[in-house]
Amino acid sequence: MSTFATGSADGGVRGALTEAKGVASGLPDLLIEARRVAATVVAGWHGRRVAGRGETFWQFRPFMPGEAASTVDWRRSARDDQYYVREKEWEAAHMVWLWADLSPSMMFRSRLSTVSKRDRALVLLLALTELLSTAGERVGLLGESDPMLARNAAERIADFLSRAEPRPPETRMLRRFTDVVLIGDFLDPLPKTEAMLDAVVGSGARAHLVQVVDPIEETFPFSGRTEFIDPESGVRHTVGRAEQYRDDYQARLAALRERLSLICRRLDWSFLIHRTDRPATEPLLAIHARLADRHSHAASSAWGQAA
Repeated sequence: MSTFATGSADGGVRGALTEAKGVASGLPDLLIEARRVAATVVAGWHGRRVAGRGETFWQFRPFMPGEAASTVDWRRSARDDQYYVREKEWEAAHMVWLWADLSPSMMFRSRLSTVSKRDRALVLLLALTELLSTAGERVGLLGESDPMLARNAAERIADFLSRAEPRPPETRMLRRFTDVVLIGDFLDPLPKTEAMLDAVVGSGARAHLVQVVDPIEETFPFSGRTEFIDPESGVRHTVGRAEQYRDDYQARLAALRERLSLICRRLDWSFLIHRTDRPATEPLLAIHARLADRHSHAASSAWGQAA
């Protein structure tokens, strides 16, 4: 996805495209890094003490008028003057779709960071896959794989990523009550991003946006004569005094973020901003917490409907 300013793109667009096609070469190292990151986050979504239709006993509660007699635990009720129901915990597997932007602009890495935006996005995606699959949740790579419930989901997702082409999220796979985590720089023209989000809205899924940016894309430290290159189109733009553009650039970036944040707040979605010079554990913890909160609410709602 295109970016307002990328600084000097060493090697030009041709080199960026070549490297973008070689995602597979770096995936083994990224998978190791993802597991290291995931190991620092407390997993274990199940056992959240949410009543529902599962197999694990949680507690006894009084029988309520109107409930089916088959729900009564007669052994427990025999010890008292009241009827009791054996409640179980919610154990239905949750479905989370994952997507990372693999377009050329995500290859950018400035001198202020040790990793590219693409590599950090993939580490976050794989680490989240590791957490979800370990906790027994269903995950899938949007547009590339079917839903899977497997302990080795991270390896399988990495394999799909090695063959994936840069493309927008395919919303046809999304369904109501599922979650989708979208990781990218989201620096496309706003109408294009809004059109993509409208498609997610139409699916009924809940979205969690993670904007991954290089620190230089926030601070805009350029000054003097500077050449900017659009990694998507290859267009070059040279300015004599780059510092004159700083205020306008930062105002545009702030406006874009405010718009995305507003959309997410209205839809009760999540919007996170992550700089590649910060630890990957920070957004991972936040995403994991919000997904867990979503799942708890969904479980409670579904149990209420069933009751």
